[in-house]
Amino acid sequence: MITLGVDLSLSSPALCLHNGDEFKFENCEFYFLTSHQKFLYVHPRLHGETFPEYTTQSERYNNIASWIVDISKQFKVQSVFIEDYSFGSVGRVFAIAENGGVVKHQLWKNHIEYKTIPPTVVKKFATGKGNADKQKIQDCFIAETGFNIKQVLSITEKQWNPSSDLIDAFYICKYGVTNGNLAIPG
Repeated sequence: MITLGVDLSLSSPALCLHNGDEFKFENCEFYFLTSHQKFLYVHPRLHGETFPEYTTQSERYNNIASWIVDISKQFKVQSVFIEDYSFGSVGRVFAIAENGGVVKHQLWKNHIEYKTIPPTVVKKFATGKGNADKQKIQDCFIAETGFNIKQVLSITEKQWNPSSDLIDAFYICKYGVTNGNLAIPG
């Protein structure tokens, strides 16, 4: 079974691709879009790709959605799990929702099944607390996998992208593989 965990972001969307019926970190590959050259190749399991240029927000959303669909098709993904919207969010919530809508529409249009998982469920699954912060999730990820994405990417402790997006994609994917039948259909 090939499963894709998707952490949608307007600046650094991240994917965790897992191959296997039983979830194992060793069976994961990570993909992300970035506008930083230094992240393009840093590790054999971390695949940074240049964020495509765009002239409108609609083009930006389309580029992100096309990238997700292309990876899904390339690896013959059977299940896609997407972190659902955070209802307590502030800031660019409409842009985030538009981006999510375009992604879901393109997945649907390409007959790629997807399910959504609430952020609190992902956080609780990762840490035991539904309101865990990025630091707690990162600490749990490192304890579980022995892999420190921030060190591999050579980013500071105060920087979070793309490491937090990759870690979120990991736990979204892991939840999907482990509890996929409990996820809410898209």
